[in-house]
Amino acid sequence: MSDNKKERIAKVIARAGIASRRDAEKLILDGKVKVNGVLITSPALNVSEEDKIEVAGKALAPKEEVRIWRYNKRAGLITSHKDPEGRPTVFEALPAGLPRVISVGRLDFNSEGLLLLTNDGEAARFMESPATAWKRRYRVRVHGMVTDDIIARLAKGVTIDGVRYGAAEVVLDKQQRTNSWLTVTIQEGKNREIRKMMDFFGLKVTRLIRVSYGPFQLGNLPVGEIKEVPGKIVREQLGLEKNKKAKNENYRRKS
Repeated sequence: MSDNKKERIAKVIARAGIASRRDAEKLILDGKVKVNGVLITSPALNVSEEDKIEVAGKALAPKEEVRIWRYNKRAGLITSHKDPEGRPTVFEALPAGLPRVISVGRLDFNSEGLLLLTNDGEAARFMESPATAWKRRYRVRVHGMVTDDIIARLAKGVTIDGVRYGAAEVVLDKQQRTNSWLTVTIQEGKNREIRKMMDFFGLKVTRLIRVSYGPFQLGNLPVGEIKEVPGKIVREQLGLEKNKKAKNENYRRKS
């Protein structure tokens, strides 16, 4: 926020990565949020960056510039901060020294490849939103024969157990006896979407690697490694560069 612009408090808390907007509203209703030392009980409040906000007794840190990291997730990690089953998590595997980050979408336990991480909850929701229309591309190995008919049907979308899955662009890259390597591009990113669609046609996914998420690519990033996306690219892809230039122009006009 800048120029004393006011925003809903739940949105500000969500941007800080503490909770989703809905969960932030629940924290407020549960009496865990203070503004300028005063306990608030309604999310119907606008705040500016001059206001001092506390969540569960901890001061909300000043807003930082949006940062994004590319992480090459290995199979066998769950994309969660805590797992009730005690499985190892992505966040336990990250190197020390990173700020608090959240994932942009998820990769399931057995999936690999590109996982975007960010320090900004609102940026994460923007990148995940169907309205943003960012495509996700995967390299997929399946057990079974992939026919032209299956590819054509996936291109139209399928309904499985009452759930509609949107069009999937599937390219058959290689057929090796009973295994097939595919490049699959989807836009929605529903839970286990590719696995469910392939299973619907009798194809068992034996490996799934995400290679791109919107404009961000896995590239040659080694497994288990993390690399920050340059700030200029982040601002350009999230539309922040245009906003920054507009604010600078307004400042010059006022000076």
